Amino acid sequence: MEESVNVFDELLLPCGDNPVTGFYRDGCCNTGKEDAGSHTVCVRVTKEFLEFSKSRGNDLTTAVPEFGFPGLSPGDSWCLCAARWLEAYDSGVAPGVYLTKTHKLALNIVKLDQLKEHSIDIN
Repeated sequence: MEESVNVFDELLLPCGDNPVTGFYRDGCCNTGKEDAGSHTVCVRVTKEFLEFSKSRGNDLTTAVPEFGFPGLSPGDSWCLCAARWLEAYDSGVAPGVYLTKTHKLALNIVKLDQLKEHSIDIN
C-alpha cells in the first residue's frame, strides 16, 4: 500500500465508514498496486452523479453483497475512481470532494485545481 497522505501531503483522513469505503475497505481512500482503478477521490455522492455513473455502466446504487457492497445513496461518502470523477467533472456532474480525505495519487489523474472547484471541506 502507498503512503497514506492527502493532496496536501498531510495525513490522509478517513473517508467513510457507513458504508465502509476504500479499495481496501478500511474507510480511507488508500491505494496500492492492486488498485488498478485508483479509488483515491473521497466524494459525497449525489443523485446526479449516481445516475451518471449508472449510465456509464457502473451502477453504484444496487447492493452487491458478495463483494461487501451495500449500494450507495445520495449523501454517502465514497472513495471514487479518479478517472470516473474526472469523467463526471468533464460532463458537469462531479460530486463534491473532501480534499483532506483524497489520496495524493489522485493527482496523477486529476488536477488539484479541478478538485478544489468541488471542495466541500476546504475553501
